[in-house]
Amino acid sequence: QNRLSWNGFLKAIHPNRPALNRDTHSQVPSTTPSLTPNVSKDGASTTSLGPCSSAYQLLVQNTSSFRRAAGWKSGPEAAALLDSLLGKPASEKLTKFACDLKEAWDSESGCDAGAGEFSLGAVMDKRDRADLHGAIRQKFPFLVTVTKDNEMVVKGNADYRELCQLVTEEETSDFFKFLDAKLENSTFSFEPDGNKEHRKIVHHFINKKFGKILETKSFTVADVNCKPSMSIMVRFRGKSCSRKRSADGFQIKEDLYTAFTLQKENLETLEAISFLAAELGVLPSDFSYTGIKDKKAITYQLMVVKKVTPERLKDIESKLEKKGMRIHNIHSAHQHLRLGQLKGNHFDIVVRDLKHHSHDSPVDLKERISEAMENIEAKGFVNYYGPQRFGQGQNVQTDQIGLALLNEKMVKAVKLFFTPEDTDDPVNNAKRYFLQTEDAKGTLTMLPEFKVREKMLLRALHRYGVNQEGCTKGWLSIPHSMRIFYVHAYCSQIWNEATSYRLKTYGSKVVEGDLVFSEENDESLSLNDKVHVVTALEESANKYSIHQVVLPMVGHSIKYPSNQVGQWYRERLSKDELQMCKFRVPPLQLNIPGCYRHILKNVQNLSYFLEGIEDSHLNESKVSLHISFDLDPSCYATVCLREIMKCDF
Repeated sequence: QNRLSWNGFLKAIHPNRPALNRDTHSQVPSTTPSLTPNVSKDGASTTSLGPCSSAYQLLVQNTSSFRRAAGWKSGPEAAALLDSLLGKPASEKLTKFACDLKEAWDSESGCDAGAGEFSLGAVMDKRDRADLHGAIRQKFPFLVTVTKDNEMVVKGNADYRELCQLVTEEETSDFFKFLDAKLENSTFSFEPDGNKEHRKIVHHFINKKFGKILETKSFTVADVNCKPSMSIMVRFRGKSCSRKRSADGFQIKEDLYTAFTLQKENLETLEAISFLAAELGVLPSDFSYTGIKDKKAITYQLMVVKKVTPERLKDIESKLEKKGMRIHNIHSAHQHLRLGQLKGNHFDIVVRDLKHHSHDSPVDLKERISEAMENIEAKGFVNYYGPQRFGQGQNVQTDQIGLALLNEKMVKAVKLFFTPEDTDDPVNNAKRYFLQTEDAKGTLTMLPEFKVREKMLLRALHRYGVNQEGCTKGWLSIPHSMRIFYVHAYCSQIWNEATSYRLKTYGSKVVEGDLVFSEENDESLSLNDKVHVVTALEESANKYSIHQVVLPMVGHSIKYPSNQVGQWYRERLSKDELQMCKFRVPPLQLNIPGCYRHILKNVQNLSYFLEGIEDSHLNESKVSLHISFDLDPSCYATVCLREIMKCDF
C-alpha cells in the first residue's frame, strides 16, 4: 500500500528489468511492433517502436480492457465517434481546422498562430460532451477542448506546441495521449537523450506544466549499440489507499493511517520526519503532527503517518534508537492530525547552577524563588512568541525569510536562507560557498547529512536553477509545514511588536477599541464572530480584564483593534511593503487567514522544588530548580521562564 520509490517501482514491475528504453517497459499488443532507427539529441543512433506501438506505454496485463475502461479510442474509432456525434460535415470542418492550425504552426510566419478557435456549437448532453472531449484529444492531441455555457470550443494546445520544440512531434503526440488516458500505474518514456542540459529542460517543462499530477526521473538506458544513455520516464503521482466494501458491495477508497508517539532527543522535528519517511518509503508530507518540538530537549509528541501499517512502523523501531528516536503506542488511526487538536503541552524543566543576586544573602534565594513562582501563578506572563520561533541566527532570522516569501521574492528568500553565520564550520562554509557560486550541486556535497531542509532546497535548485521560477520550485520541495513556518515567523514578530506597543500605550487597562475573546462555546460562530470590539461604555464599566484581550496575528481573515493599536498595524505592514498584501502566496500554496492570541497567559499545574540544600545552607554552585507546569497550545516555556527568572537566555 505504500508509495513506492522509483527504484522499488521499477523493480516491482520488472523483477528482471533489462536496460530501460522505450520498448523494454511498454506493454504492447500481441503483434510485434516494427523497429525504426532514430537519432537522439546527442547524435547517437537509437531504436524506438514503430507506428504499431502502443501510444500509452502501459504497465498492465490486459491492455485492451484498461483502454476501454479509460475511454481510450484508436484513431479510426475516434474518427468514427466524431462523425457520429458531430455529423460528417462538422467532423470534416474540424479536421480542416486542425490541419490548417498545424500548417500555421509549421510555417515560419506562424508565430502568432494557434490563437484561433473552432466552435462545435452547443452540446447539451453531458455524456456526449465527455465523449467529444476524449475523441478529439485522441485524434488530435495538439488540440484542447473547453466548454463555455454548454458550447464546446476547440483550439490549439500551447503546451503541445511548446513540447514539440523540445522533442519530436511523435513523442509529443504519444506523451499527450498518455496524459489524456490517466491510467493507473502507467508510465511513459522519452527517447534516450545523452544531453544533460536538454534533459533538464524537459524535466523542467513537465514539472512546470503538469507537476501536480506527473513526476519525472532520468534512468540509465542502453541504445541500439548497447552504449549507456539516459531516458526520462514519466508516471502519475501515486495515491496509496486501502479499500473496503460499502453496504451495496462496491469498493470505496479509505486512506490508511497509523498513529504513534515520537520520542526524540537533540533532533529537529523535520530531521526526524525525513529519516522516518526514508525508512518507510513515504514522503515527509505524509506525516501530520500538531507542532514543532524543540531540538535541545527530550520531547514526546503524537504523530500520524499516512499509507503505513502499524506492523511496518514496528519493523523500523531498532533503527531509530541510533538516531536518538523511539516510537511508542503504535496503533491504527482514522485520519491525520490537525493543528487545532492540540490541547496543550506539559513541561518538566531543570534549571541548574542557580545563583542569587549580588545584593541578596544566600538565605534569600529560596524566598526569591517562592516569590517568583507565586507571581507567575497569580499574574501570568506576556504571551510572546519565544526565541525558537525566530531561530538563533545573528545575521538572518526566520521572520526575514518569511517577509521575503510574503512579497514573493523567492530568490531573496533563498539567499537569506543560505546566509551564513560568522563562524568557520562545515555548514556555514557550505552556505558561504553557495552564495558566492550558486553551485547547488557542489554545496550539496559540502553539507552534513543532518541539514535536511537545506539539502531538499539545494536538490531542487540544482534541477531548476537559481532564478525566480527555480527558487519557487525549491521552496515547494520542502514540506508545507516548513514553508509556512517562515511566514508564520514574520506574523509572530509583528504580533510581538504589537503586544509591546499595546502594553506600553494602554498598560493593563482594557480600553475602547480593544479586542476581547468571547467565552461562548458555540461552534457555529466564526472566529471573527467570537471577537468583540470593546465599546466606550464597556471601558467605563470595567467590563473586561486584561486577560481577555487578544491581538490579531496578521492574515486575510482577521479584524484589527479600532484604536491606536490598529493604526500601528497598518503603519507597520506598510513599512514592510505589505499594505496591499492578501496574505496568500499562490506559487507556494500558502494561505494565511490569521488568528487571535491572548496577550497574557497563565500557567497551570505549577509545581517546583529545590535540590542541593543541606543544613539550611545553599551551596550555590550545585543548587538546581525543578519546575513542572502545563501551558496552552502555542505558549512558550522559554517565555514563561524568562518571566520567572527576569533574564533572557
